[in-house]
Amino acid sequence: MNIYQLFSSIGVTFSLIGIVLILTPIIIKLIPTVDIEKILGIILYIYKRDGFVFATSPISIIIGIIYFLKMFLF
Repeated sequence: MNIYQLFSSIGVTFSLIGIVLILTPIIIKLIPTVDIEKILGIILYIYKRDGFVFATSPISIIIGIIYFLKMFLF
């Protein structure tokens, strides 16, 4: 596997993770019986208030920050 295939596969993986994270609030709205408290907070954080739903993954944000710091500083 050359370097371009590696970066392509990493890009596809991050794209799929992004799609899942974008669809998560929609799925939570459609299935209100999902027990959000059972999901570990570092894997998925969901904020719900007055019909507004925001879902993010703190661990992916941390990994992204570390990645960009590594790319720009080293």
